[in-house]
Amino acid sequence: MARVLIVGCGCRGQELARELTGAGHAVRGTTRDAGRLAGIETAGAEGAVADPDRLGTLLPLLAGVTVVCWLMGTADNPALHGERLESLLAKLVDSGVRGLVYEGTDSGAVMVRAAGATYAMPVAVVDEHPSDRAAWVQGARGAVDSVLAS
Repeated sequence: MARVLIVGCGCRGQELARELTGAGHAVRGTTRDAGRLAGIETAGAEGAVADPDRLGTLLPLLAGVTVVCWLMGTADNPALHGERLESLLAKLVDSGVRGLVYEGTDSGAVMVRAAGATYAMPVAVVDEHPSDRAAWVQGARGAVDSVLAS
């Protein structure tokens, strides 16, 4: 089975963590707030404090990770769908990470797909809207499975 890093492991990320751990995957989930680690761990994931706006806090967490899930669909910070995402994609090329699942903006999705083609890296975009929680979780789980199957 694989190790999955969920960056942005809030409510929806925790639901995805439950799905993935139920399928036998090891999951690590991040939060910027140490007070939210217990929720991540209750979902069956290893919790870690990291800030997606400060990639230096995330890079040590990539060790042994197969798939990164960059779940920033409801994040208000444009950098997370622009320069931070672009920097992460460039860093993943030189890591052991095999692929990326992205949830966010249309422009971020274009960037992710272009990086996937350029770097020959499996990528998937979660297209389901977060307001339909069940569909979103299944879409995200399918995206992880798609990257793993590539």
